[in-house]
Amino acid sequence: MTYKDYYKILGLTKNATQAEIKKAYRKLARKYHPDVNPGDAEAEKKFKEINEANEVLSHPENRKKYDQYGKDWQHAEAFEKAQREQGHQRSSYSRQSGGSAGFEEDDFSDFFNAMFGGAAGARRGGSVKFRGQDLNAELQLTLRDVYTTHKQTLTVNGKKIRLTIPAGVKDGQTIKIKGHGGPGVNGGPKGDLHITFRIINNTPFKRHLNNLYTTVEIDLYTAILGGEVLVNTFDGKVKLKIAPETQHGTQVKLKGKGFPIYKKEGQFGDLYVTYEIKIPTNLSTEEKKLFEQLAKLR
Repeated sequence: MTYKDYYKILGLTKNATQAEIKKAYRKLARKYHPDVNPGDAEAEKKFKEINEANEVLSHPENRKKYDQYGKDWQHAEAFEKAQREQGHQRSSYSRQSGGSAGFEEDDFSDFFNAMFGGAAGARRGGSVKFRGQDLNAELQLTLRDVYTTHKQTLTVNGKKIRLTIPAGVKDGQTIKIKGHGGPGVNGGPKGDLHITFRIINNTPFKRHLNNLYTTVEIDLYTAILGGEVLVNTFDGKVKLKIAPETQHGTQVKLKGKGFPIYKKEGQFGDLYVTYEIKIPTNLSTEEKKLFEQLAKLR
């Protein structure tokens, strides 16, 4: 495996903070995303490298192993285990014969050549299977996208994955797709793909869990005398009756008119509508006199 400087790929130094890594990744991912650069093979290659770098550096444990072991960081645990065993054996030998013990850091690459391939590995007649690396990706969708179950095609490491996205997924929610991560070593199983959803709300509704919230303006006369008003819901308009003497800030609940509940087909949260009373402006002289008369009556 060729060594790749993941810090350099993200335009960072080795002292970069996790926040700086996250910021750099998002900026470069937007710039080189295949959807922004259709048919650009160089941009696609760059996008893959950026994702690979983020996979390692965005996880503190992976980053620590990478900083210590470089290109072989994924197999650090196996190396450290062998190092402990080798050290134990050599310590035993040292006690018995007065010899020296130790497993030098320079032996790291030789160790992996012997364990995973090459002439030394062939002489030993065996290899260890390792599970592939888990991959992480972000998928950006709008609130309207996730109101219904639909399919999306993702490109991860140059491979297209057809994914069914259930209605009701939440911002920041992560799902796992088994076996779509990095390849295993020596015939080991593939890793998994973890997809985190980033939901953009470009609607007039606010979402909290499975409920939606909105405000509706009603004029002063309807608020006082009562009447009807058309209200937008997420899937169409409904007509609501306004009770006489409705106060500003009154909230009503429309049961089942909220957001779909994740993986519970046909079940929805509620829609909460808050009334805002619009005070009339530019009153005529006659209208002002009438309001003055009302004020005297009160």
